Amino acid sequence: MVVKIKSIGILGMDTFDVTVETDISRGIPSFDIVGLPDASIKESRDRVRSAVRNGGFEFPTKKIVINLAPADVKKFGSIYDFPILVSILVANGIINKDLNDCAFIGEISLAGDVRPINGVLPMAIQAKQSGIKNFLVPKENASEGAVIEGINIIPVDNINEAVDFLNGRVKISPAKPAKPNTNIPNFDIDFSDVKGQMSAKRALEIAACGGHNILLIGSPGSGKSMLAKRLPTILPNMTFDEMIETTKIHSVAGILEKDSPLISQRPFRSPHHTVSSAGLSGGGTIPKPGEISLAHNGVLFLDELPEFHKNVMEAMRQPLEDGQITISRVSASLTYPCSIMLIAAMNPCPCGYFGHPTKKCTCTRKNVLAYLSKISGPLLDRIDLHIEVPPVGFKDLSSIKKSETSAEIKKRVDAVREIQNERFKNTGIKCNARITSAFLAEMCPMSDDAKSALQKVFDILGLSGRAYDKILKVSRTIADMDNKEVIQQEHIYEAVQYRSLDKKYWQT
Repeated sequence: MVVKIKSIGILGMDTFDVTVETDISRGIPSFDIVGLPDASIKESRDRVRSAVRNGGFEFPTKKIVINLAPADVKKFGSIYDFPILVSILVANGIINKDLNDCAFIGEISLAGDVRPINGVLPMAIQAKQSGIKNFLVPKENASEGAVIEGINIIPVDNINEAVDFLNGRVKISPAKPAKPNTNIPNFDIDFSDVKGQMSAKRALEIAACGGHNILLIGSPGSGKSMLAKRLPTILPNMTFDEMIETTKIHSVAGILEKDSPLISQRPFRSPHHTVSSAGLSGGGTIPKPGEISLAHNGVLFLDELPEFHKNVMEAMRQPLEDGQITISRVSASLTYPCSIMLIAAMNPCPCGYFGHPTKKCTCTRKNVLAYLSKISGPLLDRIDLHIEVPPVGFKDLSSIKKSETSAEIKKRVDAVREIQNERFKNTGIKCNARITSAFLAEMCPMSDDAKSALQKVFDILGLSGRAYDKILKVSRTIADMDNKEVIQQEHIYEAVQYRSLDKKYWQT
């Protein structure tokens, strides 16, 4: 008789149902696993055999064949240890309960402990969609899986506990669903800490209101990093769907904190400039999400942008446009979401003082051009706002006057985002920066003066089609901040101001 046990497979963010079929028959004792298993799954034979014996159960000395169906889909990892073990115990008569409403996932130690794995949250979602009632998972993953309501997440510590539960000898209460933290996040930093820099603060508020990418250019010590790190303090709170999306990525990557089964604060990722292309985009034999995907629904901060490797910067072009990244390897081709706000900071030259009002730049013109040319035109074109951050004067630094707090700025940002939520209802668009070409004309109506102004700017600056779209989207955000449905001339001019800085530096 063939025993069938339900499990869940995962490949990147994609999940699928897996049936573990076990046949134990007479013959020369053997233990074979088929169904496109990788090396770690084949090693399950030794882990399962030792766990069964160390758990005090008899391991059958017969011919054992395990099939992981569907057999035409490659299976990875040690996550099938638990369902394979359960299937053997059922076939051997040790477990005598109907398990049609149960699914199992987890790694097994030689002593029989059920060890934690990555990706339990997306697996729990798949199990619920497949009509599973009880999902038995490692105890350390239970709070993560319990985020999903409508399915019993049963935490299991070891195989003896699992057997007793399945045979009805003990009761294990399902893990309680984790409630999202809807409170305003507490930050240790605040915009009130920043002295001066009113124009930069204005630009960051615009970026937060519309979800726009932004580049900060300025001399060392002008406050670029300080400003960038405070951007998350004024971003709107995450919706529950955004929390689930973000948590799924961190779950797959295996970096989800045990005490925080549901990510409720927008990610802020700040990789060092020595990061590799695979580290930023994602990669590996079985491609894992990189920094750009781990920042999904949040902020990716690239400090000292020209110091990043050329191939790393260029790898961001397509993901910034599409909001997702596809990683192709021999073993698999996986797609991860990466709808992010990019904020980058850089010096204008190697010494950092090109264009400084008081300090003299020691770089040659050739060195300045070579430094700036590290940022390609196509990448620069994908950044909505280019902001110059001037050095802060003594008057601002010594002032005891309190600046506007993050909470005050966030109230305005939330109000503008609410306007956008109403505008983009049932369109799949989340913010102005994500307006698609199909909706651009409809969502961004302009007055006659605004059209005339944009046409003049387009001709004089020789803008690309992408730059035209970016200016229009930023103008839409500025108009929303001004509570205007139709984009006015002044909104266009302010948006253009944030696209003209490249003329100063990149055409030196």
